[in-house]
Amino acid sequence: MSDISKLREYMGVTEISGPLVIVENVRDVAYNELVKIELSGGEQRLGQVLEVSGNTAVVQVFEGTSGINIGDTKLKFTGKSVELAVSPDILGRVFSGLGKPIDKGPAIVPEKMMDIIGNPINPTAREYPADFIETGVSSIDLMNTLVRGQKLPIFSGSGLPHNELAAQIARQARVLEEGAGDFAVVFGAMGITFEEMNFFITDFRKTGAIERSVVFMNLADHPAIERIATPRMALTAAEYLAFELEMHVLVILTDMTNYCEALREISAARNEVPGRRGYPGYMYTDLSSLYERAGKIYGKKGSITQLPILSMPEDDITHPIPDLTGYITEGQIVLSRDMVRRGVYPPIDILPCLSRLMTKGIGEGKTRADHHGVSNQLYSAYARGRDMRELVAVIGEAALSDIDAKYLNFADNFEERFIGQGRHEHRTIEDTLRISWELLSDLPKSELKRIDEEFIEKYLPKKAEAEVSS
Repeated sequence: MSDISKLREYMGVTEISGPLVIVENVRDVAYNELVKIELSGGEQRLGQVLEVSGNTAVVQVFEGTSGINIGDTKLKFTGKSVELAVSPDILGRVFSGLGKPIDKGPAIVPEKMMDIIGNPINPTAREYPADFIETGVSSIDLMNTLVRGQKLPIFSGSGLPHNELAAQIARQARVLEEGAGDFAVVFGAMGITFEEMNFFITDFRKTGAIERSVVFMNLADHPAIERIATPRMALTAAEYLAFELEMHVLVILTDMTNYCEALREISAARNEVPGRRGYPGYMYTDLSSLYERAGKIYGKKGSITQLPILSMPEDDITHPIPDLTGYITEGQIVLSRDMVRRGVYPPIDILPCLSRLMTKGIGEGKTRADHHGVSNQLYSAYARGRDMRELVAVIGEAALSDIDAKYLNFADNFEERFIGQGRHEHRTIEDTLRISWELLSDLPKSELKRIDEEFIEKYLPKKAEAEVSS
């Protein structure tokens, strides 16, 4: 194919539409094939075949179509798809959204070239995720536990501190399993501002997290088409680290909303029939091709865990982006604007959050035997406390019974001491469980109905137990 590709050079394009160029009278062109584009002034750009119909090809140009002339642009079809150069040296490096080093370091000498589309994992080869990942964030570790091989998105909103939370998890995340192997973070940012990029890079370097990280940055002023490649570059690097170097990899992708907006822009340029709210009808399939690259494989020590972040337009959780993401992934972490107004960080709204694989990754030998019961009891008590908060707004606090007042007080303390923590505060699972038992000690022992008696006797603070019994 490489010998044939030398002959497949074409001068001129038929049409330019947004980030796309249309070329006619081509032959032996394949879907996803890499195209090298040379402008009249000698500038080189890269593109990818998006569609082939007869002898006509639609090529998406990664660097954008600005400056391309219809008559004197040369296109060379390479006969291969877009690839990422990988080697162990990618750790600690920062790349553009197209995989080019932007940290002033040397070029990567590739150990191998990997297709960024990746290879689907055979469902029968998937191993069920069941190993705890400690993020150091209590609301996630205890209430919505992340396990190796899971995909657990964070649903945020414009202006909420999801970037700070993403950076904190990237710094703090670790695998507790003894002999589990090395841990790495692959960070892919799409459509972020220069200020946000500077925040991430500065934070990673200052805290030393960059040493175990691979970072891909696509800025807001970069062509939208590059945003389509960025998460695939990140996931390809993750697959190399996980399945070639046997590392446990956490992939953080932010912001998936910017990715979906790029999909919509390209779809409009192709004059496709729009789906819900103008997004392409194949967006579910496209998102699946990204999210389903997470997982564990039988016989492989490494794993890929995904933590995609998306900002819900107008805080609407029924918007197509969070809606489709929720169908594909295994739960969600939801950030609350109301908690931000009350000064709680991280502003995680516990009640609508969910981790569907949590039960397999907690308990004796993984976290602690009392984890499941404590989580259920905290959820129940906090939900009741929130109900009391709404009731007080109607009837006033004086009308509450003694036990209702305790639950109201519990909800306030829970948000302040359990959900709220410092941006650089790393809580171990033991720290989180200790805080949980201290909070539960404010309730009468008779109310702790979701925890086994043996754990109450073992972990409930003795002083508090004596007070409530008296």
